[in-house]
Amino acid sequence: MNEFIITFRECLEASLIVGIIYTVLDKNDLSQEKRVLWYGVLSSLVASIIVGVILASINSAVGNTSYEKLFEAVFMYMTAGILFYVIFWLARHVSNRKEIEKSVKLAVAGSSLALFLLVFFAILREGFETALFIIASFTSTGVFSYFGFASGMILAILIGYLVVIQGRKVDLRSFFKVTTLLLVFFASGMVAYGTHEAEEYFVKSGKLEKQTINRVWDIHQPSQALNSNDKEIFYTYNTASKKYYHVLHDKGSVGVFLKGFFGYNSNPNWIEFILWLGSILFGLKMWSSFYRIQK
Repeated sequence: MNEFIITFRECLEASLIVGIIYTVLDKNDLSQEKRVLWYGVLSSLVASIIVGVILASINSAVGNTSYEKLFEAVFMYMTAGILFYVIFWLARHVSNRKEIEKSVKLAVAGSSLALFLLVFFAILREGFETALFIIASFTSTGVFSYFGFASGMILAILIGYLVVIQGRKVDLRSFFKVTTLLLVFFASGMVAYGTHEAEEYFVKSGKLEKQTINRVWDIHQPSQALNSNDKEIFYTYNTASKKYYHVLHDKGSVGVFLKGFFGYNSNPNWIEFILWLGSILFGLKMWSSFYRIQK
């Protein structure tokens, strides 16, 4: 689900940008510039893949130490901050047809290189954001959906094509309104996960005793064996840890989804809970005011 929302939103923005630039060039019968457009798109896609590989390598190269947890905490906080910035402040200018058309005309009047760079960096920004958010999602859940990733991309490209090239009326505002709300919860989940990883860093580095940490709740702890009152349908056996996990544990079948999407944790500390709640309230307030202004 996370992969679908991320790729759908980012690819839709990229598709709209490319489509608007293409229509400007097509209306002015600029065949050579249209080739430059596609060179820019292809180059930015390759660059985005390279950036994704580099980010993934950095994320996995820290090593299995307490510093890995510190890196993940910092990475999650940074990603959540970027995500909040992207879905609100930056969204005011995304797919603004007049602004994009003005930039294209200035680039065309300059040189083919100016047009290439305009397209390249516009798409690369979307590629960088996609890679960053996907890696953050995978880091927090350990799960990646190829179907969600591919279907989000295909649907976004199709809608972008229908809106810009075919000129059909599609309620883009509703699309962005819903996906922005979902990304608010996703970003808040990153804040919660980052705080949990910060706790792990302090515990593993010996700066904090796990038993001394006050928790809001601590439910569905994993066990080596099930009791007679436990119903097996509500548990999943993990062969690696040789433990049974309840479906609502953050490593259970339902809990892992809630963890990745909403920042759910089956044993959050108070700081984690307060920061998670505060980021959600902040995001909901921004979401409400942002779309009220856009009316």
